[in-house]
Amino acid sequence: MAGTATIPIIDISAEGADQAQAAKELVNAAIEYGFVYVRNAGRDISAEQIENAFNLSRTLFASPLEDKQRCKIEKNNQGWSGMHTETLDPKTQRVGDFKEGFNFGAFEDGKATQPIPRSIEPHQAQLAAFREACHALCQKLLLLFGIGLGVDPPTFFTAAHAPSQPSGSILRFLYYPAPTATEAAEPDDVRAGAHSDYGSVTLLFRLRGQAGLEIREPVRGAWVPVPVAPPGTEADPEPPVLVNIGDLLSYWTNGLLRSTVHRVSFSPTASSRAPGESTAEPRYSLVYFCHPADATPLTAVPSARVADAAARGDGHDGGRVNGNGNPHATRSDGVLTALEHLQMRLRETYLQMYADGQE
Repeated sequence: MAGTATIPIIDISAEGADQAQAAKELVNAAIEYGFVYVRNAGRDISAEQIENAFNLSRTLFASPLEDKQRCKIEKNNQGWSGMHTETLDPKTQRVGDFKEGFNFGAFEDGKATQPIPRSIEPHQAQLAAFREACHALCQKLLLLFGIGLGVDPPTFFTAAHAPSQPSGSILRFLYYPAPTATEAAEPDDVRAGAHSDYGSVTLLFRLRGQAGLEIREPVRGAWVPVPVAPPGTEADPEPPVLVNIGDLLSYWTNGLLRSTVHRVSFSPTASSRAPGESTAEPRYSLVYFCHPADATPLTAVPSARVADAAARGDGHDGGRVNGNGNPHATRSDGVLTALEHLQMRLRETYLQMYADGQE
């Protein structure tokens, strides 16, 4: 494995920032890479909020097993998933992912609307505020996409992601045990299988020094590590937020915006890690998956740029896993709703849950 991923860094919240220029840079990054770093100087989400969320994640995953099992994930994509519950690349994985996760759905009046471990019940208002801040940042990004793509009106995407409407949006906490604690892993296993995300936009928060994330380069098809803090961001209060395009937004834009395949590996050698990063400690990450309102019809985006790209055949297939195109990132016949698009993906990920007929 050579080098690290080359992903643009943009600042969408700097004082006096040129909105049109930021929109152009964001769209160009989404077309070429499917990923972009957004500098985090605490203007949108504070360092304190992020640190508190990581602390709550540690508390949650350290909860007694029986308390987490009480909150097991359901078909609404909310709750706790244990080790090997998810299989993100079912065609190639020997076993499910080497990780635990917890998905938070909507909060109402600062309270969770689902079972949560007792250890974090006193902190529901903090979680709700962090989730709300994540959605607000996504709305800012979605407005820039509308501007950069020349969508008429530019608020087309933000209106479809109104937080007051039921949606598949999820705040997710993830915990990957250190490789030394996963003795059952074999050389070809991965911590999270190769996949592309399901929704519109994903926000990823990581801790400095923690290796593992890799993307499949769109041109060469090689796996390369994605640094937590790329050069130029080392002095920022927090590492930049890593933003990526999901299958739904790629599908919605006729493949113009790229949904890039990525995975979390065990990164066993120095050459498979970004400089200064390690897998010696457990890996924690916070993810916000932003989805449109469930009932949103995924009709063609009202954008001449999107229509022209589709007519020229410029769209991506969302990246390739083992040589197979990603069918969920390219348009098919008929009009799906956002909920129908999400349900297709969940059936593939939680094989056992759907095989068991679990509700």
